[in-house]
Amino acid sequence: MHNAPKHLLFILAPLVVVFALLPGVYQNHLLLFNFVIFLILAQGVNIIYGFTGYLPFGYVGFFGAGAYGFAIMVMHLQTPAPLAVLVGGGVAVLLGLLLTPLLRLSGAYFAIANLAASLAVLHFVANPALEGITKGPYGVSLTGTFNPTHAYYAAVVVMALTVGAVVYLKNSPFGLALQAVREDAVSASMAGVNIIKMRVIAWLASALVAGLAGGIYAWYVSVFYPDNVFSGEFSIFAIVFALFGGVATISGPIVGVLILYGIYNLIGFTTPQYFQLIYGLLIMGLVLFLPAGLVSLATRRGWHVP
Repeated sequence: MHNAPKHLLFILAPLVVVFALLPGVYQNHLLLFNFVIFLILAQGVNIIYGFTGYLPFGYVGFFGAGAYGFAIMVMHLQTPAPLAVLVGGGVAVLLGLLLTPLLRLSGAYFAIANLAASLAVLHFVANPALEGITKGPYGVSLTGTFNPTHAYYAAVVVMALTVGAVVYLKNSPFGLALQAVREDAVSASMAGVNIIKMRVIAWLASALVAGLAGGIYAWYVSVFYPDNVFSGEFSIFAIVFALFGGVATISGPIVGVLILYGIYNLIGFTTPQYFQLIYGLLIMGLVLFLPAGLVSLATRRGWHVP
């Protein structure tokens, strides 16, 4: 744990300060908010994939569950928004508990089953028979709680806590045990590591992160449909950003989001006809030449990258 305070100082502090101050000088607050949300989700993917090796194609299921947990609390119980965000995180954790049997699977089987589970949650929420609870496929309107400024700063707080959690995982015996399980579960078990407990804790922690992000997203936009908050883009983008920068690191997902989401917004809006091509080439190059992510360039040179 001796490196944790240094990593918090040099990575977390500037990140929080920059995103806390940017709304005062940059007027596109929605773009800044999306950056923060993807920073949260990429680190959430990092927790489950980088430290356990489980690739969550259906990660958006937790995000959507958090959004609807928030919405139901606000619509039916008039819960204050900050408390409703916490409930959204709790709903995602409950969904994670329900889906813990998926951890018996591995590799592509887990990824596909996780994706199927997220689609099942989408269809459950969008069921017209549940209109009285979730509004079904007709969308949610939470204009009474609409406060993008408060929602933005709540997202910055959750981002800080999430990065702090990854700093802990990277430097703690618990995180080292998780990585040992990822590399060789049999050897880790023989060394006395409780494999099931480790995986479940990481799984639920990643679910909590996505659920909190989903709740804050619902608070920020206030009007959304099931297809919006259960869009596969949230999963795919978070996974690609984390892999591009480098998983099982603190800075990798941050670098991935800042570079790739920056390129996405630059190319996607100015020259959308070239976006898919350039983005695809970037990802192909990553897979072929930098399978460990961009941070591997620094480690190859002998630099220490947190």
